Formats: sequence, C-alpha cells, structure tokens
Amino acid sequence: MTPKGYLIAEARVNDAAAYDSYKALAQAVIAQYGGRYLVRGGAVEILEGPWTKSPRLVIVEFDSPEQARRFYHSPEYQAARKAREQAAEMNMLVVSGIDNLV
Repeated sequence: MTPKGYLIAEARVNDAAAYDSYKALAQAVIAQYGGRYLVRGGAVEILEGPWTKSPRLVIVEFDSPEQARRFYHSPEYQAARKAREQAAEMNMLVVSGIDNLV
C-alpha cells in the first residue's frame, strides 16, 4: 500500500487581503489534486524544543507523496504561489506517512 503524502506549511502573513486571494486559489488546486486539509491555522502550542510559534500552520493530506509533489509543481499552484509573493513568507515540505500497519 502506498503511504499518504502530507504537505506541511507554515506562513507568516504580511498582507491579509492578498493572502486571502492566495488561499482561494490554493484551496481550489488542493481540491483538484485530491488534497484534504487536516490542519489550517489552528492554535499552536509548543510543548518541547526550539520551535518558533508560526502564526499559521497548515497540514494537507494527499493520497501519496507523489500526488503532493504533483500539486506543488502544477501550473495552477505555481500561479497561486505567484499571487502570494508579497502576501506571505512560507516554508513548505512534503513528508511520507507510514504504511497502514495491521
């Protein structure tokens, strides 16, 4: 069984109105590529380690890491990234989940 792919992003928003435009574009592309939001900007509590308290944390589940990469590299998402350029600073990564253990 192929492990799920998880896209994890943290954003520091500089322009809320422009970021709202980016969010609308990104949400449509995430849905187009079969992504499902698991976390989208909820409260963050640091329990241990030198984390920075990111103002906005997002976790999206895709059917596979490859699908998450297809989403990220898609022309549609690249257009959304362009719209976000001045709106926010973002760190993003993709991580493979574990195979279902039975």
